[in-house]
Amino acid sequence: MAMYDHNGYGFLQVLENDEKPYTDSERLVEVYKPLMAWYEAHARILPWRENPEAYAVWISEIMLQQTRVEAVKPYFERFMGALPTVQDLAVVDDDVLMKLWEGLGYYNRARNLKKAAGVIVDQHGGVVPADFEQLLELPGIGRYTAGAVASIAYGIPAPAVDGNVLRVISRLLASHDDILKDAVKKRFEKELGAVMPQDDASRYNQALIEIGALVCVPNGQPKCQECPLYSLCLARKKDLISEIPVKTPKKKRRLEDMTVLLLTYKNQIALRKREDAGLLAGLYELPNCEGHIGKDDIVNIFGLENCRVADIEKLPDQKHIFTHVEWHMDGYRIELDSPLPPEYIPADRDAMDEEYPLPTAFAKYKKLIK
Repeated sequence: MAMYDHNGYGFLQVLENDEKPYTDSERLVEVYKPLMAWYEAHARILPWRENPEAYAVWISEIMLQQTRVEAVKPYFERFMGALPTVQDLAVVDDDVLMKLWEGLGYYNRARNLKKAAGVIVDQHGGVVPADFEQLLELPGIGRYTAGAVASIAYGIPAPAVDGNVLRVISRLLASHDDILKDAVKKRFEKELGAVMPQDDASRYNQALIEIGALVCVPNGQPKCQECPLYSLCLARKKDLISEIPVKTPKKKRRLEDMTVLLLTYKNQIALRKREDAGLLAGLYELPNCEGHIGKDDIVNIFGLENCRVADIEKLPDQKHIFTHVEWHMDGYRIELDSPLPPEYIPADRDAMDEEYPLPTAFAKYKKLIK
């Protein structure tokens, strides 16, 4: 189709014949040229793009799941500095790994990274496999991540359909199908796989993801006036932008009341280590219990009957939101004049930042330690 420089938007647009509109397949084909022209001019400079080696791409993609790009950058650079190879990741101490991941949340993703690294060392000679199906077999890697690593690192023409891409394509095609359904994701994968350039898969996938992140944004009004797909987007033409994409409403989070302690003796902070299964598995935590415990009951509930309590101070209430659970936390600072009970880990205040991975759920109380 004819391409022209749209004076109002400053980039290439596609001229469509209204009497004979494109099929979905044709519309997806026409995306390529304006999308690539936009990407060349607007792609962000990102550390994992500068060197799209498979290991770096894989780590970045796992970190970017439900986390903003700007927030990920320092974590990525610190992680790669500490664990620059698959072999390093495969043998890293769990506490070191959790400390590197501290603040990103979803700690099971870090555990799966280590498990997958072990498989790569044992079965693939320490090299991230250049094969979509083999990538998909690794712990913690789903279809999107397998497609991203395969295409970005190795140029394999495999779709990488994340939330950004689902939003862009559903609006482009004015699709009212629920993008949270696996069948819809797989259909979009198939449709994109049929039209994506065989020799430009890396840029193509990154450009679709990028336009979803910067223009057809996840929250708020999309920047249609800046979009290179302006003339192709059926949702815009039909005034359906506010209706698309369609998502199944999320279930309400379960609310849990908690009581959290900053329990101190001299320069020591009491910690515990969580069980190896369940929420925040294997991480360190501040002493806590279910429910909101009154000040008069704190000593007994936390096993401090035989300790000399110097002071109990109420701390500000805090809230932390997980995917399916929301914690409403009461906090107390308790200073002891006798050693911490043996069931607690006596962590040195000055070692907290270096040695003990503490979940973000406790971050606001952690700031009060010093």
